[in-house]
Amino acid sequence: MRRVSAALLTVIIGAAALTACGDDKKTDDAAPAAGAGFPRSVKHAMGTTEITRKPQRVVVLDTGELDDVTMLGIEPVGAVSPHMKTEGGFPAYLSAKVKNTKDVGPMAEPNIERIMALKPDLILSSKVRHAKVYDKLKGIAPTVFTETTGAPWKENLKVHAQALGLEKEAQAAMDAYEKRAVALGEEIKKKNDGKAPTASVVRFVAGPTRLYQKQSFSGIVLSDIGLRRPASQDVDKPMLEVSPEQIDKADADLVFVTVADDPKKTQQGAVQDNPLWKGLGAVKNDKVFQVPDETWMSGIGIQAANRVVDDIAKAAGVPTPK
Repeated sequence: MRRVSAALLTVIIGAAALTACGDDKKTDDAAPAAGAGFPRSVKHAMGTTEITRKPQRVVVLDTGELDDVTMLGIEPVGAVSPHMKTEGGFPAYLSAKVKNTKDVGPMAEPNIERIMALKPDLILSSKVRHAKVYDKLKGIAPTVFTETTGAPWKENLKVHAQALGLEKEAQAAMDAYEKRAVALGEEIKKKNDGKAPTASVVRFVAGPTRLYQKQSFSGIVLSDIGLRRPASQDVDKPMLEVSPEQIDKADADLVFVTVADDPKKTQQGAVQDNPLWKGLGAVKNDKVFQVPDETWMSGIGIQAANRVVDDIAKAAGVPTPK
């Protein structure tokens, strides 16, 4: 009987140990989610979304979201192609970070079936882009929308970071970028006897030519650096459309040019053949710089902003800040 009782006791103790191990495993599995502040509620442009666990499979439906997510170290499982990228595909400056990302269709009409097949646990976009399909998207996975894109890119990053549980990482990256921008501005002013030059941003698209003002992505970056703007762009609006006969409004010490479409579909030829363009001080002084549209216009995130900082440093002839 003693031998039977001892054997039975051993079995009971072993079973208890296994149960304890099982409980520990459950606790360990839950720990990463709890430790990262999940579950959590995220207030956004379309309401409040409950996110139960730290997202791992993220789908992004615009370029700003793509820049933010990859900057935070996450390769999205799905993304849309930029709507004004003529050669197709994802932005070249992010190519190393989206090698396994699936294309889920054009930005204007993302493919709901493809998104569903990827089994995402978070979808990011904006109300201005995809309000019409928000109900379909939230039926697939927790979906978080900012209000719009462009000028509020810094606030949008905070929303994306909150949904991902990476607020500290996002703030550290923003602090580092802003420090770089200020450092560049100081270097440029030193070279110009303490006065910042004026900078103009011209974008050739299919339709009227655009001059980008202060409430745009590139406008925010120029403000962070401390560059002045010509009167046509020193306005708290996104952009001004001009005809070839109004291109003199683009004149500045430094003129940055992007092309968002097939040049033949734009007014680039008509503008740059115009005597008004040829008479610009920046043209005469060889201070016109063609820069990538995908970073200056479509990037809308810290990684793109740092590329803009690099371009401006090169154009101004000063060292690129670390």
